[in-house]
Amino acid sequence: MLNFTYNISKLLTTNKRRSNTLHMKKQLGSIAALLALSLAGTAQTTFKPEDTEFYSPKPPVVMLRNEIPSDALILFDGSGLQQWVSSEHPEQAAPWTVRDNILTVKPGTGAIQTKQQFEDFQLHVEWRSPEVVKGEGQGRGNSGIFLQGLYEIQVLDNNDNPTYVNGQAGSIYKQRPPLVEVRAGEDKWHRYDIIYRAPRFNKDGMLISKGTVTVLHNGVLVQNNTQIEGTTEYIGLPKMKAHGAGPIVLQDHGDLVDFRRIWIRPL
Repeated sequence: MLNFTYNISKLLTTNKRRSNTLHMKKQLGSIAALLALSLAGTAQTTFKPEDTEFYSPKPPVVMLRNEIPSDALILFDGSGLQQWVSSEHPEQAAPWTVRDNILTVKPGTGAIQTKQQFEDFQLHVEWRSPEVVKGEGQGRGNSGIFLQGLYEIQVLDNNDNPTYVNGQAGSIYKQRPPLVEVRAGEDKWHRYDIIYRAPRFNKDGMLISKGTVTVLHNGVLVQNNTQIEGTTEYIGLPKMKAHGAGPIVLQDHGDLVDFRRIWIRPL
């Protein structure tokens, strides 16, 4: 008990030197909780079940409608590209092709991006390699999904296609390979479910914490709360620059990659 009291006193002294009042209050609250638990343990206090139960605030109710959460923003449902613009010319409409509820890259027109910008989110994207796949390596059914316009989750035809592992489908491009290689099912569609936490910067633009991403590829975990080291560069090392919210970007890499059923839940 003496050691515990000494540690409490030391932490309080340290906290007095801090200028962040909110942080101090959180620390003091934690200390009070620890002290209460310690005293309760010493006195062998008997708890009741209701002592550790709370009833508010209640989580919002989310329903599934056609397998889409009711609080999701629909980015593409086959009806058009109302939520998208050209990345090169944001004042212009997205120039890709929509046919039979499927969005297809129009090679040579450049990437497209969402009109809205995001920070933390859950993103669902379905994609399919071209019907006729040409080339090899990175020239085989290549596209990408850029989180906040900066960090690429690779889209690539992996079938019997040797390439660098941190550039195959499911990788954080040029940074982290997927935990496993996932192939498409009989319908040839791939499904990404991406849970992303944006990097944090202070008011002076200094990095507080790097971004992280979890990716399920056709329901299989391929990135597990993986740290993103910075921008996903084709040449050179990742760069970390301060930024705020950013768009979802779909890459034009010159291949006729298809997309469908794209939705996002800001977190």
